[in-house]
Amino acid sequence: MPENATGLGPLPAFLATDGTGVVPIVTPMGDKMWLVRDHALGRLVLTDQRFSRAEATRPQAPRFNDAQPAADAMMSMDGAGHARLRRVVSGAFSTRRVAAMAPHVERLTDECLDGLAAAGPGADLIAGLATPLPLAVLSAVVGIPPEDSDVFRDRVEVLFDISASTPQEKSRRRIELVDYMGDLIEQKRRRTDDDLLTALIGAHDRGHLSPGELLTLGLTLLMAGYETTVGQIGLSVLALLSDPAVLAELRGDPALVEPAVEELLRLTPATPLSFPRVAVAPVRLGTVTVQAGEAVVVSLLHGNRDEEIWPRPEELNTYGRDAVHLTFGHGVHRCLGAPLARLQLRIVLDRLLRRFPQLRLATGPDAVVWKSGLSIRGLVRLRVDW
Repeated sequence: MPENATGLGPLPAFLATDGTGVVPIVTPMGDKMWLVRDHALGRLVLTDQRFSRAEATRPQAPRFNDAQPAADAMMSMDGAGHARLRRVVSGAFSTRRVAAMAPHVERLTDECLDGLAAAGPGADLIAGLATPLPLAVLSAVVGIPPEDSDVFRDRVEVLFDISASTPQEKSRRRIELVDYMGDLIEQKRRRTDDDLLTALIGAHDRGHLSPGELLTLGLTLLMAGYETTVGQIGLSVLALLSDPAVLAELRGDPALVEPAVEELLRLTPATPLSFPRVAVAPVRLGTVTVQAGEAVVVSLLHGNRDEEIWPRPEELNTYGRDAVHLTFGHGVHRCLGAPLARLQLRIVLDRLLRRFPQLRLATGPDAVVWKSGLSIRGLVRLRVDW
């Protein structure tokens, strides 16, 4: 990796090293896995049916950390089961539906920016923008009442914390979230709301979802899209404010924001690793043969900076690149919410730079504070002046 761990924030040792190919690692849980560090082999692992997500959720499978999705979650399934759940929700994230959300996202963004302006220079972009915006957007899509947003956020953040809270605390929060979602589903059965959770209830009533799948899918859609988007907004703004030349380009030509978004997603993904997969047959990966039963995880950080794919990969090219990054995954498990994440990131960067043309990082050692102990990269604080 051309950039050191300081530039990318806190990383485990095996991600803070240069190199490509496939190497053995020991996970934070103490299990052995293969780490794939280049783009082509990463795409192979993410698409080849010999690497199973379902097998990776079995009790005896090697584990990466304790923040993995449930076995009945959509991202934990293979084949027909995964395709069935994906069909149920894919319409909510179609290009047309997401584009129709733009005015709502713009309004929510402007409300956050009004709050930042009122707070004055030295405002924290994480607390004032990166956290409340994705939560409000996802709550509107799924159908979480605004008054419940803070309760939901507190519980989800504990689930994504992989070191600062105990397994008992995580278990309690999971139970609370399941209970909350069950109660909300029963409330919505008595109403005719136009949201994704109501649509999922209809799919359940038509026999397309089991009761357990309905609960898990509702929670998965919120959890998968919240913490990652919070992290991505903060990381992207930090990257721009740390690169005066690129920042000047975007200020001079707002049309460059859209290609810059793809480069920011490539360079500084909030999700550094794929979910693990377990080989169901021997598979040759470069110079390594992965045996059946062995686990593989793809480094999206390394794959997105593969010099064979992107010349000078550490540079942010505001005119875009031809190759497709791995930040949203690849193949049948590619992130359903990618269009919504892109929309939020594009609107945030465009409106933030227009509203605060002199935006810059605040001074002082506490202006940028990184999260630690999380499976999602991100910031605790990002203080800015203007």
